[in-house]
Amino acid sequence: MNTRLFGKEMQNLGFQLFSGVPCSFLKNLINYAINECEYVAAANEGDAVAIASGAYVGGKKSVVLMQNSGLTNAVSPLTSLTYPFRIPLLGFVSLRGEPGIPDEPQHELMGRITTGLLDLMQVEWQYLSNDLEEAKRQLVQADAHIANNRTFFFVVRKGTFEEEVLQKQQSSIHVNQFKTHRHAELQMPTRYEALTVINALKDSRSVQLATTGKTGRELYEIEDADHNLYMVGSMGCIGSFGLGMALAQSGREIVVIDGDGSLLMRMGSLATNGYYHPPNMIHILLDNNAHESTGGQSTVSHNSDFVTIAASCGYAKSLYIHNLEELEAALSEWKQTKGLTFLYMKICKKAKEQLGRPHMKPYEVKERLQRFLKQASIGQ
Repeated sequence: MNTRLFGKEMQNLGFQLFSGVPCSFLKNLINYAINECEYVAAANEGDAVAIASGAYVGGKKSVVLMQNSGLTNAVSPLTSLTYPFRIPLLGFVSLRGEPGIPDEPQHELMGRITTGLLDLMQVEWQYLSNDLEEAKRQLVQADAHIANNRTFFFVVRKGTFEEEVLQKQQSSIHVNQFKTHRHAELQMPTRYEALTVINALKDSRSVQLATTGKTGRELYEIEDADHNLYMVGSMGCIGSFGLGMALAQSGREIVVIDGDGSLLMRMGSLATNGYYHPPNMIHILLDNNAHESTGGQSTVSHNSDFVTIAASCGYAKSLYIHNLEELEAALSEWKQTKGLTFLYMKICKKAKEQLGRPHMKPYEVKERLQRFLKQASIGQ
């Protein structure tokens, strides 16, 4: 079918932001998204789901595109992010390895189980028709599911889309402007103490996104605010979620609070964040060299120079924070100057005793944040 007419129909239905990883079956639709829409190229399919989720919560209807082999990369955020938070995305997944059609050996098994995997994840899906009028009707049905907070995927067979020539792409280059390394003794505060400093600096423009585990739980105990989102599951996705939110809410200050185990799981997100370079996002890594929520097993963070990695990925500023005073000063300065910024701080392994959990369900936290964003927009 005509890719351009199908793409325009998606835009007519309000879909604004597209994120994904290329596949030859989807290349023409992806080319259209790059040519005509806002497209974020993700490092992997799970990151794409997280980026699109952040954008959706920020107010942009979003689309994810991926090869079915990459659907397995997206299982975690599709089951532990979009499902519990009730974040509805429109998805397109190719059907490489379709039974009876010759393909590469690595696609054989995935071709047999793609639709079954979607069923297991309780994701509504249909095979996308190659007839434009029928496909338009399918889009309307998919949009109705999304209006009910349910993700919907189209499974796309080979040859579904007509050619869409990719226009010449200009790669933007973002260079680190300021970087600091360790040059003093470390205070090694608790995470609770660091979060208390971060939370004290929030204002009506701030959104605080806390990674899964004890980070979100401690922030909740410090202050359960409308500004906050406490990630559950989907480990490693908070930075990508923050990117999507920052792109959708350019007038807000997006404060992403990460952990070493989380960031190590999806370090490719640093490169994506650096490339798209939202000036209203600050990424704070609190590193205790442990998977604390699961028993304190060590991570390999002690062997990673996160400040240099973030700088090389294009974060405008990448700073080593030695103590709570520096943390407060760096955050305060960022609120004045902005620019994509990475703050790295070593913390001790001690967690707050008798730590509780948020009493609100994840989707209630999401809906509260959406109301805050909408009310804040009206008030501007």
